[in-house]
Amino acid sequence: MANAPDPATELVRVLRSACSGELAAGFAYRGHWKSVRRADERERIRTIEAEEWHHRALVRGLLAELGAKPSMRREIAFWCIGRTIGLLCHIGGWFIPMYGAGRLERWNVNEYEDAARLARAAGRESMLEPLLMMAEVEWEHERYFRERITGHRLLRVFRMWPPLPPKERIRAAFAEP
Repeated sequence: MANAPDPATELVRVLRSACSGELAAGFAYRGHWKSVRRADERERIRTIEAEEWHHRALVRGLLAELGAKPSMRREIAFWCIGRTIGLLCHIGGWFIPMYGAGRLERWNVNEYEDAARLARAAGRESMLEPLLMMAEVEWEHERYFRERITGHRLLRVFRMWPPLPPKERIRAAFAEP
């Protein structure tokens, strides 16, 4: 596989994607928590927003360690996406933002696990802890949104995404042999 990119290059690509994704998520969740009526949902989604901004700061730090920066083109695009989603939460009803958030959070878990595998392959063991911690937090986000929509009548129309493996498997995959 002479044409395969080296793990460090691939890690930068994944982290740039995650960085822009966290930007969009932060703005989307800001609109989301402002759109819900129940105080407990408002507070939990507000906390999730804060965690996404924290992840963004961590990812920016990891990129800096690799001598890289976020992709300005992606940053602009994802700023627009996040702001638009945040606005749409006010007109999309309750179910669609909850469903969409859950699906995206599931994908985020996989993205941080991929980044951790690449960090290990690139000899960046010091990056494993923050990447695995972010995967675990995203796992909690996915669980929250899954629990909120379970049993909703619109799941007859919208297919529920496959469940994630147990949270413990995130770190188990990286345990020393």
